[in-house]
Amino acid sequence: MRALLEGLRPAGRPARLLFVHAHPDDETLTTGVALAHHARAGDDVHVLTCTLGEEGEVIPPALAHLEGDRPALAAHRRRELAAAMAVLGVTSHVLGEDHPGDGFRDSGMAGSQAARHPRAWAGVPLGVAAEAVGAVVADLRPDAVVTYDPHGGYGHPDHVRTHEAARSALVVVAPGTPLLATLTPRSWAEEDRTWLAEHVPAGEGWVVPGEESAYAGDVVPDEVVTRGVVDPAVVPLQESALHAHATQVLVGRGWYALSNRHVFRLAGREGYARLDPATGRPAPEDET
Repeated sequence: MRALLEGLRPAGRPARLLFVHAHPDDETLTTGVALAHHARAGDDVHVLTCTLGEEGEVIPPALAHLEGDRPALAAHRRRELAAAMAVLGVTSHVLGEDHPGDGFRDSGMAGSQAARHPRAWAGVPLGVAAEAVGAVVADLRPDAVVTYDPHGGYGHPDHVRTHEAARSALVVVAPGTPLLATLTPRSWAEEDRTWLAEHVPAGEGWVVPGEESAYAGDVVPDEVVTRGVVDPAVVPLQESALHAHATQVLVGRGWYALSNRHVFRLAGREGYARLDPATGRPAPEDET
């Protein structure tokens, strides 16, 4: 497995990376290790968030009043995002932030009424979404762009649209810029399942993926995952950033849980693969 930027890093200067995500907290949950690792290495790391997650479920009872109050929840989650990005040492961008009327909304889970909103991220024309992402790409001119796999990790419509918009943006405004997607080798997922079963408190309703539930769609055969970031030393930073996302995440000792009580390990490692922006399929690594 290659390092994330092996063969892609520019000579003579720090790399500039752009991570494109759908909602606040996605960046820390799925790419927090890479964000912290590359920021600590001196690279110029940016996160683009496409919506403010207005449809998110709120976990803490003290913040329950925010659920259903979409403007209030969006504002609160924006503050959470800013706090998490400060912990990780990266620069945050939100679509439409400079021109709020041009922003996009959380579409909710598949089939939800929120998807009918005219500015719902998953429902706007792909050309509109790609143009918005492309404007950020054109401004930053990153050396590589990182986002979800074609299935959005676990199929959330906003994650799928984020993948599509990032791909389309690169084709139009930055052809040749490497596109990388988050993926998990099956062997890692199985190791994590074993670890979680041994370390997460029993009898409290926690759900270990692969037991009551199947693995997420981004768990793939090991050979598909050709790049990775392995840095257990940044896990404390990732945990601290997750604590900032208090509306959405519960943090345990070496693990975290979402509102559905599904638990995931904070293992200090993340898998990636290079994709062809034109097709979304894996790009042969011998081309790098």
